[in-house]
Amino acid sequence: MAETLTQKTDVLEKSKTHEQKEDYALERVPEHYRMKWWSITNVTLGVATAMLFMQMGSLMAVTFGSINALIAEIYATVIAGILGVVIAYFAAKSGLNANLMARGGGFGYIGASITSFIYAINFIMYCAIEGSIMASAVHEYIPAIPLWVLMIFFGLAVIPFNWFGMKQLEKLQKWTLPLFIILLGAGMIIAANLPSTASVWSYLPEGAQVGGTALLTCIGTMNGLVGIMALLISDYARFIKKDEFKMGVFAVGFIPQLVCFLAMGLIGIWFGVRLGEANPGVYFVHILGIGGALFTILTQLRINITNLYSGSLSLSNFFEHVFKFKPGRTFWVAVTSIVAIIAMLAGAIDHLTPLLTFQGVFLFAWAAILVADAVVVKKLLKIGPSYFEYRSDYLYAWNPVGIIALAISSIIGSFAAFGSMGLFLQNTAAFFAAIIAFLLTILIAVITKGKYYLKKQPSDLQETK
Repeated sequence: MAETLTQKTDVLEKSKTHEQKEDYALERVPEHYRMKWWSITNVTLGVATAMLFMQMGSLMAVTFGSINALIAEIYATVIAGILGVVIAYFAAKSGLNANLMARGGGFGYIGASITSFIYAINFIMYCAIEGSIMASAVHEYIPAIPLWVLMIFFGLAVIPFNWFGMKQLEKLQKWTLPLFIILLGAGMIIAANLPSTASVWSYLPEGAQVGGTALLTCIGTMNGLVGIMALLISDYARFIKKDEFKMGVFAVGFIPQLVCFLAMGLIGIWFGVRLGEANPGVYFVHILGIGGALFTILTQLRINITNLYSGSLSLSNFFEHVFKFKPGRTFWVAVTSIVAIIAMLAGAIDHLTPLLTFQGVFLFAWAAILVADAVVVKKLLKIGPSYFEYRSDYLYAWNPVGIIALAISSIIGSFAAFGSMGLFLQNTAAFFAAIIAFLLTILIAVITKGKYYLKKQPSDLQETK
């Protein structure tokens, strides 16, 4: 009897460890594994405090003027906030992230895996960008260490911080937030006392104007970040406790968008214009010395551990369903990091604006399809199941609703982004693609009458609602 009890205890402990390491990468998050809303919001703020958001504010202000940058940041806050709250609502309600919702949300289990792979590429790119900023800051302070050595070191250094999933992320973000606030405050105080001839909020480079091409370019650049932040929320909102649903959905869906675009964007504009430099990894080292290098490392670690987390979830989804390859999420953490190092060495950060513009087309279209399917197709038109089924046993491999809508909207959006449809659509291509994707999702769902959503009805409907 005692031996049997011991065996059961061992199995329970192994199961608990497995849950903590895998974080339900390929299934619904159960209620017993969910967390307090403020803990989840804290994790998402690790994304929001990334230097990339400061860099975009600085870059847009220095290149196109403060007012254009400010309008673009407000635009990004509003659009990402709305999308974030909607996606957080369905993620928290279903316990699924965007990858898993897409399976029963119009794509089928193989179709959703393809979108997961493209989604993973976005996170790999962000890992490379953030890692490059980190390496550049240290190289600025210690130029004797080659930049490529620092890229490899920081690319590998984030792996152990991500090994145990959501629980570990929450602790790391909580412990590092106070230091982040102290160093940011110190940098702002020092920068405020430095001489500057530029008036921050009226700054306009020679030849630039408020509005027009400059503003459209800023908005087009921000769309990639808006798309990924809105979808990224689902990876964390799925952990919201059901008894904290309303507060959790608002906090996790909106607060990170407010911080990353408005707060960090405004700080980036202020620093960029005052110091005449777009790269925060450079100007923080100049004003804080070793403290600036530490600040850069801290902020980039906070964002890159979440990039690795979301990237590993997406790769797990893709390879598990397309190739039946299931080595575990931690394996994909390492793969994401190594591929990001290769992208760093290839100079991904030098192509930031076009990368974000084209990324915005795909991500906006995907987000629009998920929202259209959840709100219009499932709820208003009552086509197909009213819930997100994610288990491949009950799903078709391909669902034309999401696949056709995403393919057509992404192709048209890409042509627009290349400039084939005029300057206005070139810089609003992501938003244009989202509108097309939204309308096509509804149209194709009506034409197909929802018959490609479920292969057979689940026997446990109560669990899947």
